[in-house]
Amino acid sequence: MLDAASMDTIINKIILHIKESQEQIYDISEYTQNEYNCIKDELEEVKKSVAQLIGHVNKLREREKTARLHLMDVSKNFYRYKEDDIKRAYDRAQKIQVELAKMQSREQLLRDKRDNLERSLRRLQAMLDKAENMISHLGVVFDYLNQHLSAISSSIGELQQLQQLGVSIIKAQEEERKRVAREIHDGPAQLMANIVMRAEYILKLMDVNPENVRKELVSLQELVRQSLQDVRKIIFDLRPMVLDDLGLVPAINRYMEDYEKQYDIHVEVVFFGKQIRLPPATEVALFRVVQEALNNVHKHARAKHVLIKMEQLANKITILIKDNGRGFEPEAVGKNSNRECYGLINMRERVQILNGEFKITSTPGKGTLINLSVPIK
Repeated sequence: MLDAASMDTIINKIILHIKESQEQIYDISEYTQNEYNCIKDELEEVKKSVAQLIGHVNKLREREKTARLHLMDVSKNFYRYKEDDIKRAYDRAQKIQVELAKMQSREQLLRDKRDNLERSLRRLQAMLDKAENMISHLGVVFDYLNQHLSAISSSIGELQQLQQLGVSIIKAQEEERKRVAREIHDGPAQLMANIVMRAEYILKLMDVNPENVRKELVSLQELVRQSLQDVRKIIFDLRPMVLDDLGLVPAINRYMEDYEKQYDIHVEVVFFGKQIRLPPATEVALFRVVQEALNNVHKHARAKHVLIKMEQLANKITILIKDNGRGFEPEAVGKNSNRECYGLINMRERVQILNGEFKITSTPGKGTLINLSVPIK
């Protein structure tokens, strides 16, 4: 049994931790604000460049139209012009067309850059809003703890659990950030760098070997398509839009399609009951539990088949996830401090936050069974 002094020590540590978290969020917010300002300035410069380039392209179009009309006149009245005049007319028209193609390509690149910067601004603004919201909430908690130490001492056990939950959530968030950063670095970032180099090469190729430009553009198009697929996958992993639009079951089905193609693991989804939209927090939590369970399957289980059985009743929703993998000993995993098991902890805590029940049954060589049940208000 903790005495009053020990309780106060624990509470003071919690207060210190919250204060440090506030400072960290302030730092993140300040860094994000600086990044926002830099991108905003860069966006303004790009918009100016786009406007100037559009004006230049319009002028080139007029010149190209004039040159084309003159070339038509030369072709129509071929006998009235000298050979040098005819050659100059063809060369001038071709030169203007090549320059116009270059300017149009640059214009498209700048437009794409402008659109990317605008998306980055919106993303950073959302991060700033979240940071401000978190700072506000932490401030309320900090003031409350300072003013009600005696009342909190009576529920110190719950606060300790919350602290542990916060630490584990932070660890899970950091793991997720590392994963997303690694995916972006290895995927879209590398492809975008390659696309920029290819675009520069094509611009130079148009002057020296125009007949190969089409082939290079086809290759460039494939790179862009691959980059777009990678970005869409990352976006889906971060927050699947179909979850907000259609609900939990369609989102899981969509995730299963990509999962089966990527890992060659057959997933069978069975649903019982009537599909009724759940509170957003519940849908997100259940989707993340299923997602984390399937991540564990392809990382550790070496399974070839997974069954997901869902049943939605009037007062609760139950989910069963079963694989035919190599299995493990849950108790041994929990006691092994050297083994990272944030995925299992994350799943359990998501369900507990929703006042649900979570159970893992597994035996080496006999697969793994996950049962969870969440009440529906």
